Amino acid sequence: MLRTSGPVVRTSSSTTSDPAVPIKPTVIARPESGDVGTFWDILAFRTIFVVVCTGAAFHFQPFGLSPRSGAIAGFLFAISVVLFELRLRKASLRRLIGAAIGSILGIFGAYLISLIFTHTTIPVSTRSFFSLAIFLVMTYIGLALGANKGDMLNLQAFGGVFGSERNTKHSFKVLDTSVIIDGRVGDIAEALFLDGTIIIPHFVLRELQLVADSADPLKRQRGRRGLEVLQRIQKMPHLEVQIAEDDFAHIPDVDMKLIELAKRYDAKVVTNDFNLNKVATLQGIEIMNVNLLANALKPVVLPGETMRVFILREGKEYNQGVAYLDDGTMVVVDGARKMINKTVDISVTSVHQTTAGKMIFGRYDERGEQVPRPVPIASADAQATGRAAESSGGGERPPRPLYPESGSGRS
Repeated sequence: MLRTSGPVVRTSSSTTSDPAVPIKPTVIARPESGDVGTFWDILAFRTIFVVVCTGAAFHFQPFGLSPRSGAIAGFLFAISVVLFELRLRKASLRRLIGAAIGSILGIFGAYLISLIFTHTTIPVSTRSFFSLAIFLVMTYIGLALGANKGDMLNLQAFGGVFGSERNTKHSFKVLDTSVIIDGRVGDIAEALFLDGTIIIPHFVLRELQLVADSADPLKRQRGRRGLEVLQRIQKMPHLEVQIAEDDFAHIPDVDMKLIELAKRYDAKVVTNDFNLNKVATLQGIEIMNVNLLANALKPVVLPGETMRVFILREGKEYNQGVAYLDDGTMVVVDGARKMINKTVDISVTSVHQTTAGKMIFGRYDERGEQVPRPVPIASADAQATGRAAESSGGGERPPRPLYPESGSGRS
């Protein structure tokens, strides 16, 4: 069962004096379809229905009531029907179809059981009472179970007849404790990468409260950060946050509870837990892994490219240095042991993708860092002047041309 008003989570008074942190999800009021006149049309129909029911009860006087009492009974009956209709408007189409199918099967089963009573010697009055009781019980059970299991219906199998329900499929996302404490899910949601309904299980909220009340300062800080992330998510207008009361008391493990909750609501699980990712995938649950998203957003580096890094520390192998990019990617550089605490240009040799992330291997070439010293202009001019003076002076005679000039001839 989902509800839209969550409990108030408090941290222990011995560790903090902060006020209560309410986890009260924000419910988005969906606009009514149609124009402004739709509201008045529906109100007119409801008014006509109430007037007709009241007038019919006043005229026919059911159960031997007086005209005034009959009118009051008809008015109360009409109001109850209108309230029931308002409640049905909030139900999904799958729940309505499930409730209709369940009630029809219940009525059919009650009819078959009533046929058995006709072949018995039970008095007619008792038999009528049992038939009516079985009819009401079977109809109620079929209606309740059909509405509860209606979310399991796959309306896409009807070939697009219920196309309006197609957009709501997989609109539920269940948040894990680890991804709430991590905090990056708040930035992802703010960037509009999350939509639909965010489900926060009650057992996850309880676990988060225990972390916030921990005696360890580090754990307490992480728990409070998780509560702040939830407050940040609930204020986002494009998301609807709901608290799930389903506890699964027969399942002690929190990860298995998350999997069962995701199965019940046909939801995706948002997590960064590696083990939960593997177990849920084996059971057919769709996973939104924050770590995979972070790895996908890292810049693509190809072998042979040149990049500038800051050598932070020494590597494990001989003459290696280790650097880190801004996104946390480790860069292992060969030949950079002497360049620790310096920024150098390296050449990428290979890129390895692992389950823990991406690793880049590169090579530092000292010869690439050596820049030839430029020749001073003054000395070059001096050398040129010296060569000119040497050639024009009384030194060596310039070589004789091999061919005579075109304007000269023999005398």
